[in-house]
Amino acid sequence: MKDSLFILLQYLAPQHLLSRAAGKLASCQWSFIKAPFIRWFIQRYQVDMSQALEPDPDAYGCFNAFFTRALRSDARPLHGDDGTAVCPADGVVSQLGPVRDGLLLQAKGRRFGLQTLLGGDSALASEFDEGCFATIYLSPRDYHRVHMPLPGTLRETIYVPGKLFSVNQLTAERVDDLFARNERLVCIFDTDVGPMALILVGAMIVGSIDTVWSGQAAPAPHGLRKTDYRQQRPAVQIARGGEMGRFKLGSTVIAVFAENRVELNAALGAGKGINMGEMLGTVIAEEDRRR
Repeated sequence: MKDSLFILLQYLAPQHLLSRAAGKLASCQWSFIKAPFIRWFIQRYQVDMSQALEPDPDAYGCFNAFFTRALRSDARPLHGDDGTAVCPADGVVSQLGPVRDGLLLQAKGRRFGLQTLLGGDSALASEFDEGCFATIYLSPRDYHRVHMPLPGTLRETIYVPGKLFSVNQLTAERVDDLFARNERLVCIFDTDVGPMALILVGAMIVGSIDTVWSGQAAPAPHGLRKTDYRQQRPAVQIARGGEMGRFKLGSTVIAVFAENRVELNAALGAGKGINMGEMLGTVIAEEDRRR
């Protein structure tokens, strides 16, 4: 009953109004508001500040600055070399596996369409036919910057407006097409092993989604928007493990790879905790792709 009520309230709540109000509060710089809120949050969610580049909670100008805090340079070592795809974010593996018939697994018994997730572009979706994906859920206590699994050059972004349901496990199990319904930013990169998509999914109480190349990318006005970066000079090139974006309050990132390009780490499964920089998968060598 409690779970059903939680889902029902999400349908009834003014999702965008609540989320934008939370975003405003999180950017407040008044010490008597932000300082106790940050300290309460650290205690409530057991945030490990010893890994932060700035461990003093009072040094942050607002809650958003604390929430998107940088980590020490040695806090997230990258596994392997460029032949290893690393996890883009701290969190928990929600699901991972193959893209089958244009569908990704959301939760047991629920799948959703890749084409819809990518903003409705059938030609783009076809580039990832029979590929693989990994969905990482970022909880409130996690580090909230998103990094590159592989080195890549930005091709385009697609801002897709949508709902702002929670993206926790319960909601994923109860709400159809959750990740393809929520507001999101689709980032397409060209890599040495083919196209790679990183989809940053918004959620209830998420203030905004930012990228390192353009600042705030969501929320955005005027509906679905595509931005082509192929003619930009200098090109937006980001190394493996380099930061590409961040969430101001938590959410989910989905990494999608083309067919026969990356073999996902067999040790990972739904519910498995993982940190940015740990092994997400291995690049399939060109000679092995031909077999």
